[in-house]
Amino acid sequence: MENWSLFSLCVLLGLTSRWAVSFHSYSGAGKPPMFGDYEAQRHWQEVTYNLPVHEWYFNTTNNDLNYWGLDYPPLTAYHSLVCAYVAKLLNPEWVELHASRGYESHSHKLFMRATVLFTDILIYIPAVLLYCFYFCDGFSKQKVATALCILLYPGLILIDYGHFQYNSVSLGLALWGILGLGLGWDLFGSLAFTLALNYKQMELYHSLPFFCYLLGKCIKQGLIGRGFFQLAKISLTVLVTFALCWMPFLSDPKQPLQVLHRLFPFGRGLFEDKVANTWCSLNVLIKIKTLLSRETQLFLSFALTLLFILPSSLKLLSKPNLWQFKLALVNSSLAFFLFSFQVHEKSILLAAFMLPLLVKDGLLLPYVVTSLAFLFLSLYLLSHLTRTNEPLFWYFPFLVISVATFVWLEPPAKFPDLFPVLVSILSFLHFLGFIIYFNLVQLMEPQRKKSQKKTN
Repeated sequence: MENWSLFSLCVLLGLTSRWAVSFHSYSGAGKPPMFGDYEAQRHWQEVTYNLPVHEWYFNTTNNDLNYWGLDYPPLTAYHSLVCAYVAKLLNPEWVELHASRGYESHSHKLFMRATVLFTDILIYIPAVLLYCFYFCDGFSKQKVATALCILLYPGLILIDYGHFQYNSVSLGLALWGILGLGLGWDLFGSLAFTLALNYKQMELYHSLPFFCYLLGKCIKQGLIGRGFFQLAKISLTVLVTFALCWMPFLSDPKQPLQVLHRLFPFGRGLFEDKVANTWCSLNVLIKIKTLLSRETQLFLSFALTLLFILPSSLKLLSKPNLWQFKLALVNSSLAFFLFSFQVHEKSILLAAFMLPLLVKDGLLLPYVVTSLAFLFLSLYLLSHLTRTNEPLFWYFPFLVISVATFVWLEPPAKFPDLFPVLVSILSFLHFLGFIIYFNLVQLMEPQRKKSQKKTN
């Protein structure tokens, strides 16, 4: 009973911090004509409610794709449609075709924030609690502390409740997939992850570890016999889930092709904005976008991504256990972020504090408060429960220096993007170090040693 009381307190603190951030600004607030991601999410509700399904991803008179056209998989569109029905009941002006473009009001902001909170309560938070309860090492208080640190992590909160997106939906579904596989419910895990992939295509970052883990388990069971039937059931589950998600778009071959064209916009280039990956960092010295053709950029990014993913994936395929699976998830997602084509800065929410973006959105105050609170609580809990505080200690001066640089220092006139570029390069070096470290951990340690239980 005490454990559940502590978990309930974690949830309460997590919800309070989320709602507190939601009172602040959002992406593109009061900035016509394009506004920002807040308007994009509202516009998708307008489009999905007023237009037939076959027009959602096509450029038409009523659907200008240059104005926040849908570029996420069908499950995101269905989610927008559900929100739109609720919005229509509360205030039809919020989703009125054309006339609602750029709509902003306090009541609408409250509604939009509430939709994010509802999905967190429904999908993300239960997955976090169950994961910590079943799969985190240590005694009960350590599990509670881990859950609290995850729920108070500022990166996800600031983007979903400040900038405004629904990243917790895809991450929550992916976590349900990890839970399913960890508990031996492979069909449920496959279903949950397929839904995550059909909500945001960025879940491709995690797809190869899921595939290798499940295939490796089936191979161990024997592909002639039990393993074959298990593989067939998993394959059928994935195919049926995909078919149901894409069913409205399968009547005409042009429909799924257009959706795929929107999901993978190669025309946008190798990377967007000042993203902390290999290509953006390298572009400071060598203008890759100018020197290399689009086809060469595609081939190079594909080759390097595959090169950095394969060792981890092959190790998981040969030893499909939960420890290897979790390490492969880290290595695969880092490889995709660092080397793949058309990477977005919000593709690495669970490991980054996107200060330049948040300052642009007017979210400096919630950034500072949530970051300091997170680091202080994490430092206190870790030092109290594990008697170590050295790794997190160094983030305090880093946070102070970063904020001071962006707030009080003016970049040289010749280099207006100097500070965002420096943050991107520094973050890239961190991520590069992480992928090397975690690959070494996975490849050199065959299996995680069970932590010894603390004796009182």
